[in-house]
Amino acid sequence: MDDPNALFSQYENEYCNKSTDISRKINTASTLSGDARRKKLSEVDVDIREADNIIKKMDMEARSVAPERSRNLQNKVKEYKADLASLKEQLTKARSTAGDFESARAELGLGMDYASSSQAQRDRMLSGTAKLEQSNERLQTGKKLLAETEELGTGILANLAAQRETIIHSRDTLHGADDNISKARKILSNMSRVMLQNKLILIGVIAFLLTAIILIIYFKAK
Repeated sequence: MDDPNALFSQYENEYCNKSTDISRKINTASTLSGDARRKKLSEVDVDIREADNIIKKMDMEARSVAPERSRNLQNKVKEYKADLASLKEQLTKARSTAGDFESARAELGLGMDYASSSQAQRDRMLSGTAKLEQSNERLQTGKKLLAETEELGTGILANLAAQRETIIHSRDTLHGADDNISKARKILSNMSRVMLQNKLILIGVIAFLLTAIILIIYFKAK
């Protein structure tokens, strides 16, 4: 193929269609009861296995392309895996809810379809309201955590800036100390050179005086 991502895009479209179909069937199953509900949930089981196989194909295709494209495709695969995990969780909840409904109907001896009754509609509305309130609470908690994280990040940045200034000041101080040491080394070197010169001059003077004394003694002795 001319486009190396064409096969991945094909699998991607297949998964999106399958995911939409699974979600629709789960929602439909929530309006059913008894054998009809179990049959619809069994269909969802089959669809989820097919969706899982599609994701595996997408993963293999993502790993077979060039590294610069592979990373982006693998990120998409992770998102689809997370989506499928969410669908599986919805299916598990739907099954659990189905069991609860059947048990309640058996205990109450109801022969009517509970999901189609006004009480069922009211329960779904109450459940939706509760979920909305929970989502709002989680959103408020998330905002609070975000604000705290932002405040903490600001404090860390301020500390890092202060530490940077301290490091720069220390570096400048070390540079100044190095300069002073270099100057002192030069002065000591000059003093050593002068001392050596003075010592050589002194040795020369002593040698001259000794020579003069020897010559004077020699001529007097004559």
